[in-house]
Amino acid sequence: MIHSINKDITILKRKSSPANRQNQVTVQDLTETLEANREICAGMAANMIGINKRIIAIQMGPFSVPMINPIITKKEDMYQTQEGCLSLTGQRSTQRFKKISITYLDSQWQQHSQEFTDWTAQVIQHEIDHCNGILI
Repeated sequence: MIHSINKDITILKRKSSPANRQNQVTVQDLTETLEANREICAGMAANMIGINKRIIAIQMGPFSVPMINPIITKKEDMYQTQEGCLSLTGQRSTQRFKKISITYLDSQWQQHSQEFTDWTAQVIQHEIDHCNGILI
């Protein structure tokens, strides 16, 4: 189900709790909401649809890829950039890393460890910040 975008700062600033298999509907809803906003959004976290679980979804080419309980395990090459967010108005300055390694579960609850760079790494960092209650 496609959800409206949460703009309540109080909810967005709460640290998300780990997801489990009972949150499978949230994984699907988040992916569908991201796909519905693909023209204006590269990634979303579950708290952006009002659900306080550690789930993100990102656009990778034509695919919307959900990541459950993502954790950054390595960061390299910090830089300064500007970002926007569907839950907030305007652009803000933030620091990101050009290369990251993360562990996460996919929608079949299989564990992955993967490296990401550049734009994809930036989007993942933004969404993991959402999971940690950090806003740009």
